[in-house]
Amino acid sequence: MDSPTPGTPAFLDWLQDRSISWHLRVHMVVRLVPAGHVTTYGDVGSVLGSPRYARQVGWALAALRETDSDVPWQRVINAQGAISHRGDFERAQEQIERLEEEGIAFDADGRCDLASHRWTYPRIERG
Repeated sequence: MDSPTPGTPAFLDWLQDRSISWHLRVHMVVRLVPAGHVTTYGDVGSVLGSPRYARQVGWALAALRETDSDVPWQRVINAQGAISHRGDFERAQEQIERLEEEGIAFDADGRCDLASHRWTYPRIERG
């Protein structure tokens, strides 16, 4: 099933359609985040109508395969502006490196400035 054009009311309806795979909907939301910006697991869940599903967003991203390489998973961080490594320190380091390549800096505590880099999903006006 093809998704509607991002930024349209039909796209918002599609994102919140629970008959469509959770993973696919998470991936579509993450694809909206441009380079040089980040979003949080909770933000992605909120866009999907499930604001308390941050952990499930993380699981959907952790399940990505090489064939899903067009999903910019590195742009999703925790609400404190840090990387959530969950014991996979190599992937966490890869995430930091990818974000730094996009111009996102991390402080000594391993946090980026969310106020400067957080992606605000565009509001979709319904006609």
